[in-house]
Amino acid sequence: MQWTELIVFSALFLLVTVMGFVAARWQKGETLDHLDEWGLGGRKFGSWITWFLVGGDLYTAYTFVAVPALMFGAGATGFFALPYTVILYPIVFLPLVRMWSVSRVHGYVTPADFVKGRYGSHWLALLIAITGIVATMPYIALQLVGLEAVLRSMGLNGGGILGHLPLFIAFVILALYTYQSGLRAPALIAFVKDILIYLVILVAIVYLPAKFGGWGEIFNDAQAKFDATQSKTDGILLTGTNQLQYATLALGSALALFLYPHSLTGILASRGRNVIKRNMVALPAYSLVLGLLALLGYVAISAGTKPIVNQATGRPDTNTIVPELFGHNFPSWFAGIAFAAIGIGALVPAAIMSIAAANLWTRNVYKEYIHKHATPAQEAKQAKIASLVVKFGAVAFIVFVDPQFSIDLQLIGGVMILQTLPAVAIALYTRWFHVYGLVAGWVAGMGYGMWLLYNIGNPAVNKAHFAGSALPLGKISIFGWHPFGASTTQIYVGIVALFVNLLVAVIVTLIAKRAKAFNGTDQTDPSDYHVDEDSPRVKPVATH
Repeated sequence: MQWTELIVFSALFLLVTVMGFVAARWQKGETLDHLDEWGLGGRKFGSWITWFLVGGDLYTAYTFVAVPALMFGAGATGFFALPYTVILYPIVFLPLVRMWSVSRVHGYVTPADFVKGRYGSHWLALLIAITGIVATMPYIALQLVGLEAVLRSMGLNGGGILGHLPLFIAFVILALYTYQSGLRAPALIAFVKDILIYLVILVAIVYLPAKFGGWGEIFNDAQAKFDATQSKTDGILLTGTNQLQYATLALGSALALFLYPHSLTGILASRGRNVIKRNMVALPAYSLVLGLLALLGYVAISAGTKPIVNQATGRPDTNTIVPELFGHNFPSWFAGIAFAAIGIGALVPAAIMSIAAANLWTRNVYKEYIHKHATPAQEAKQAKIASLVVKFGAVAFIVFVDPQFSIDLQLIGGVMILQTLPAVAIALYTRWFHVYGLVAGWVAGMGYGMWLLYNIGNPAVNKAHFAGSALPLGKISIFGWHPFGASTTQIYVGIVALFVNLLVAVIVTLIAKRAKAFNGTDQTDPSDYHVDEDSPRVKPVATH
């Protein structure tokens, strides 16, 4: 048991717990018994709050431990996270401003609300809602993976159900203050979380390299490690087989990120278009920190850091690399601060994700199919209950299922959420696609993507299916025809599935338009995309 680290960690955890409960009175609206207030913070967050909230949502505890762990195990491939977050903001700058505008006018809370309004199809909206919920659930479980890595390094997480007790207590506290305060809780806590992360990374990137001989020595040690392995895809430089995978993974991840409902939740909670514009300019500051963070994987190689062995599986848990690096090389008190940064970094996104999933359930399943005439108070109550179910479902997943399965599911979730791009992102600019085409494209892209993922194995970890997202081009077949022959060059499955989705959507749309099939009713107005927070055209937010 690392007592000094544990005391510092507990003190900071207590601080954010108090902040979580106090948040209910912070920027308080008329009542929290309304989905706009509980689930979107009253739609009035300014530039600084939005910056911390969205940054805390996108750069999570799992990012903190997984990106360096990937660099530690595979080398340069793990650096895809940096270009992905660099190209992300120019891509989403204009679409997010449009999404905010139309959502503000019509009172939309979820991306599925927008799809229903745009196409007048509750079935298409249901597909988008289910996709969002299913893709978000393993993402929440992965935050627990990051938190567990810290608890293991402090000696707090053993085997069996009782070994997960500290994790369970942490999420009970999280569930309570999220239930009471809604989105205001993670918004307020995000200030502490991000300040701690910036502090820890800036100290780590200066102190640790100096301790191990400088960056030149660190890169030499990393290259020596990869040279000693039998793998042809690792190393501090990309190889001919994984360059396409690197580029498509970065592009696919950038396209997918703001399709996740929790990412849009932070955007819709902001008070205006100008707030979003300023944040799209300022958020790349997190990318700089992410790049420095990734390099800690190489620092861990030079330091000779060993991952903790998972008692349940008997395999080394590479997610413990960063906590172990901090624990063995920082003074105990600062290691406690570093552990708290990672731990709190799990609470903020987990809260936002559970709220986003609860909003989807409430607006697009409960109100649409179970209780059509639900009052705003009933909606808010349903969302609060749903957020509890989501959180404890994630905890149960970690306790009773191998955490590696959560990682595999999140991998699947990224491919899944990409299939909503035509109905959500493209629909912001054109309504050319027919509803039948969007549904057919979703089915085709989802089915083909899952089939490709199922057939990716990895003998090194004794897995025959769902062992990665890198697909050799030679495995792509069209009714038995292999257009790329036996090529071993790899590509990200999500991009292939999205291409199939769009191709099928175009074909079915052309057929439907030729047959003059009914295409729903557009409930939006083009002028909705040009409103501003100061414009008189902005209507009061809808209450039902």
